[in-house]
Formats: sequence, structure tokens, C-alpha cells
Amino acid sequence: MAGDQIDRRTFIARLGGTAAASTLGATALADELEDLQLEASLQKAEKAKPKPRPRAAVRRGSGGVFDKLRVPELEPLPAEPKLIDFFRHRFAGYGLHGLRSAQHALDSRQDEIHVMAALVHDIVQSLVRSDHGYWGADLLAPYVDERIAWGIRYHQALRFFPDDSVGYEYPELYVRMFGADFEPEPYVHAAYAEARKHRWYMHARMITVNDTYGFDDTINPSIDEFTDIIGRNFRQPKEGLGSDNSPSAHMWRTLINPDRPL
Repeated sequence: MAGDQIDRRTFIARLGGTAAASTLGATALADELEDLQLEASLQKAEKAKPKPRPRAAVRRGSGGVFDKLRVPELEPLPAEPKLIDFFRHRFAGYGLHGLRSAQHALDSRQDEIHVMAALVHDIVQSLVRSDHGYWGADLLAPYVDERIAWGIRYHQALRFFPDDSVGYEYPELYVRMFGADFEPEPYVHAAYAEARKHRWYMHARMITVNDTYGFDDTINPSIDEFTDIIGRNFRQPKEGLGSDNSPSAHMWRTLINPDRPL
């Protein structure tokens, strides 16, 4: 797994030093760590150890599509873009992470609803990274089964809490990077408690299980392999994403053209 390539010094340097790291909450720290894991998995093919890199002049919570160092050029999308078009031209590393997570769900013969949730659970990080579970649920709610959107909302909190019933352990990498006494913020604990007693709890929990395989650089599936699953589990608007006047259409339009100033 890509986490084996990451050391704490590299991680702290990426955050801007110890003082800067101390100002970040659990969710921000975990998101930065996942981002570094993803970069490490992409660099492994070149046998290059991940190093601190300069970042564009954007806030850390901004999505990847706003970072010109990460996405130097924006390829045009079709006039009526489909979800697959965004995977090909906008989601970049977050799309690959979802593909790897979904491939594990597929290979382990999970229900198709879990495969779809794994596929799209982090794509919103191309748009915004802060509280990405909540943003992701809002982005996808008009187009997917409500259990998928619910699971995406709560997976953000559940990743900090183990569940032996499905073999999900508190990530060792969190202990190594954040310290053995690290505690997430109160709102994360509250979200976990709320999700744990909900009838849809397992929809969020399975995202955390599949998420751990999203950094496996030994598998590189294509979005084309999931065409049928998307067709059965994603309500593609005939007008194209961004033009259907849904509650999240503006979010898709922003992904289409993140250079729009107004």
C-alpha cells in the first residue's frame, strides 16, 4: 500500500511544519494524509519517493481542480457531460482512488450499491476537500440512491472508528502520523454516534472498508469497466450534469469551468 512510502517528516513538511499542523483538525489531517497516499501511489510507478512539493496559491481545503500544479490544463467536456466524462477529464487522482475502491468492492462480491458508493465516495474532493463527506453527499444526492448519499456523508467520521465486524481497524498510519493519543473533534464523535445507531450504518461503514484499497497501486481499473454499474445506479440527466437545474447542478458547472470568475 502507498502508506508504506510515507514518513512523518514528509507529512509534517507538507503541512508547513509542526506549528501549522497543530492548527488542523482530525478531518483536515486525514484528508491531507489520504492526498499524500494517493500521490505516493501514483509516483510509485516512477520509483520516486514522495517529497514536499510547492502548492498553488489556494487554501488547503480547495479542491484539486483549482490547483494548477495538480491539474495544469482543463480538457473540454461534451456539451451534455455524463459522469464518465468527469472521471476522464476532471476527477484525476480522486477518480482513480474511487476506481480502485470500487474494484475491491466488485472483486469481493459486495452488493452493487456498495460498489457504486465506493466509486464516487471521494470525487467531490476535486471541487472541495473541507468536510468532503458532507459536500460529496450534496453533490450526488440528486442522482443516486439515498443510501449512497447518506453513506458518503458519514464515511468521513467513521474512518476514525474501528469495527471488528467487517474487519475495519483504526489505521496504523493515523497512529504513526498523528500520534497514539490523537482524538478527532467533537463533531466527528457526534457524527459517528449518530451513524452507529442508524439503520443505514453499514452503507457508510463499507465505504471506509473499500476506501483502504483505494491506494493500492497494483490495480488500475478503467472507468469503462463500470459503465453498466453506473447506468443502473446513477440517474444521468438528459440535459447533462450541470444543466439539469438540480440542487447540485451549480457544483457540476463549477467542475466544468473552475476558471469562471463570477
